[in-house]
Amino acid sequence: MPVGRILSIDYGEKRIGLAVSDPLGITAHALDLLIRTKDADDYDKIMELIKEYDVTKVVIGLPLNMDGSEGFMVDAVRKFSAGLKARYPIEIVELDERLTSMEAERALNQAAIKGKKKKAKVDGLSAQIILRTFLGMH
Repeated sequence: MPVGRILSIDYGEKRIGLAVSDPLGITAHALDLLIRTKDADDYDKIMELIKEYDVTKVVIGLPLNMDGSEGFMVDAVRKFSAGLKARYPIEIVELDERLTSMEAERALNQAAIKGKKKKAKVDGLSAQIILRTFLGMH
């Protein structure tokens, strides 16, 4: 039974990594990186993706500290998440994203991707890892 597509967001101050699942919720595919501008424009671009891919749920990475406490970016993520929810009535799930950036960096290092190419890919890969983690839990 199809669960619908799920969109994953790796929110950052300068970039937003994005990934989407297949309609059955089995695989995760990174999408183009979203370079941050202002929240209203970022919401609009994400809402376009929600409509384009017929997304039924959004998973947003919650950047907890290694000890599980909430760092300064958690507030920014929750504010962004609330703004998205206010504009588009969709289920949004927060998922602990500790270590996803490190895992993405390690994978890109193993693939010998360096410099600007690496920086451009790490956020999308992080979003993909967040989504794969979520899909593996459900």
